[in-house]
Amino acid sequence: MADYNQYTRWENQMHKAKLPRWDDLPKFDLYMDQVTALINDILGPLGIDTITPAMINNYVKHHVILAPVKKKYQTMQLTDILMISLLKPMFQTDTVRSGIDQITAGDYPKQAYDNFIGQLEDRLHHLGEEQVQPAAKDLNEKLMQVAVDAVVARLQSEKLLHLIKRPLRKIEKSK
Repeated sequence: MADYNQYTRWENQMHKAKLPRWDDLPKFDLYMDQVTALINDILGPLGIDTITPAMINNYVKHHVILAPVKKKYQTMQLTDILMISLLKPMFQTDTVRSGIDQITAGDYPKQAYDNFIGQLEDRLHHLGEEQVQPAAKDLNEKLMQVAVDAVVARLQSEKLLHLIKRPLRKIEKSK
């Protein structure tokens, strides 16, 4: 029962989750250490693994995000890193990049990012409640809904697995 109460407390924390919209992000360029600190501060309360400079450098190397200009990252790169951090555990980074490109092809990056974050926040704020999503008006919107559902399901499963994890008994070897 204590584990269930812990889960309920976690759900209540998620009901208060606040994620930054595009305009809430810094209006000035950031160096790598500032980027990692910002991203980890944003995603830490959700229980998302921390991002490292090596991970970001790998994204740049593999053209998953644009390279920094004079070692400084801009808002567009910050939003890409946030999206990748949220979706990377379920999808390969090139799949995440393809999804971002597809959604932003039909919508401005700012609008697409804000829409995704808004949907994610809304789902987190209503965890534990029956929700009926409005029908998607096109495939891009459906892709966004499915991605949001995947992130929320992952957060829930990781929390539940953490709470119910028990030490496994070692199986005695037959002699």
